[in-house]
Amino acid sequence: QVQLVNSGGGLVQPGGSLRLSCAASGSIDRRYVMGWYRQTSGKQRELVADITGGGTTNYADSVKGRFTISRDNAKNTVYLQMNSLKPEDTALYYCNAHLSTFRSLYDFWGQGTQVTVSS
Repeated sequence: QVQLVNSGGGLVQPGGSLRLSCAASGSIDRRYVMGWYRQTSGKQRELVADITGGGTTNYADSVKGRFTISRDNAKNTVYLQMNSLKPEDTALYYCNAHLSTFRSLYDFWGQGTQVTVSS
């Protein structure tokens, strides 16, 4: 079993920055895609960004140029650097790790951390 613990959320003003981190325990390795999803009340979780063990990244169009995802395989940790934050970035952010070819069986989620962007 894999456990993900994400942290780093908080309240920030528009235009500010925040860095989220997610530490994995268990059997995560470079085969796993790791990423960040976000969810607002009543909505489906949506992909923010993800990254493969080899460093290939994928971003939602809404965050391109503002957010940067990275991972430290040695520390089993994935990060999301969020810059130029906007009110519409407000959401509960979840980290995720999964095997893309076996997602139904290997799909793990952190507990979520709240990001609120408000003046």
